[in-house]
Amino acid sequence: MSSERYAGQRAPVGSEEFRRACGRFATGVSVASVLDAKGAPHGLTVSSLTSVSLDPPLILICLGHAVSAIHHFRAATHFGINILAEDQRALSERFARKGQDRFDGVAWQPGVTGVPLLPGVLAAIECAVHRIVPMGDHDILVGEMVHAQVNDGQPLLYFAGSYREL
Repeated sequence: MSSERYAGQRAPVGSEEFRRACGRFATGVSVASVLDAKGAPHGLTVSSLTSVSLDPPLILICLGHAVSAIHHFRAATHFGINILAEDQRALSERFARKGQDRFDGVAWQPGVTGVPLLPGVLAAIECAVHRIVPMGDHDILVGEMVHAQVNDGQPLLYFAGSYREL
């Protein structure tokens, strides 16, 4: 539908209303990770993770333009996605905080592609950067999965502004 149909009736949706509505969609929680040009790890908590295609195996994450490490993701050839287990809430909270070295004191190992991977996650996914698409105040990073390790366990979930369990 075009916006012309709503001329005079359309009020912009505020960011709080947008967040409340989108918060009604339960999501898993993950940490996206990347190495900078000097080999230092960077990462942040993301809940915007979506499978895109089976052939080739593509997934996407969305990163806000204000994210301090976004330039490292933009410059990288590979990135990691660490899907958190229900007992990893502290990692989610740590990687969501601003103004600190999120990897300081956190155990990690390099994946096959060198990206930082966290131990104990439900899935450790390594992606080659396929495309980066600026969209609004975020970048959509589409990655082609090149390696994955999957483990058993229960997911860390987020719904309506709170962590939840199955």
